[in-house]
Amino acid sequence: MHEVDDEGLAEAFFAVSRRLRHRTREALQPWELSPSLGRAIGVLSHHGDIRPGALAEHLRIAPRSATEVVDDLQRLGLAERAPDPADRRAVLVTLTAEGRRVSRDIKAARQEAGERFFATLSPGDRAELTRLLRRLRDDAG
Repeated sequence: MHEVDDEGLAEAFFAVSRRLRHRTREALQPWELSPSLGRAIGVLSHHGDIRPGALAEHLRIAPRSATEVVDDLQRLGLAERAPDPADRRAVLVTLTAEGRRVSRDIKAARQEAGERFFATLSPGDRAELTRLLRRLRDDAG
């Protein structure tokens, strides 16, 4: 068993993370979306209609910034605001039909980019890496 010092492990992890983020940005290029808009579309696709404040929480940004993200998505025809049926004073953000289509396309492109990125690993190594990353995610959560 090889020992890995914490600093070496962290540096390797950050380097891999930077490369994966770069590949993700490349995957978003056909839609000319910033990574933050891509993440917002993913949140809306996963969680459905949500209030802007909840979107901000999921994206870990300030509520004012979420308003700007929603404005940008709305300007692109990917999302819209609608009154919350549970509270007419509140607003929900929802993906449009085009937003749902773009979300599916982005998810497929990201999946393909991830497959290419991790292709050098054997199936066993991929399974082990997935297990370890999920453990870190869940333990840190």
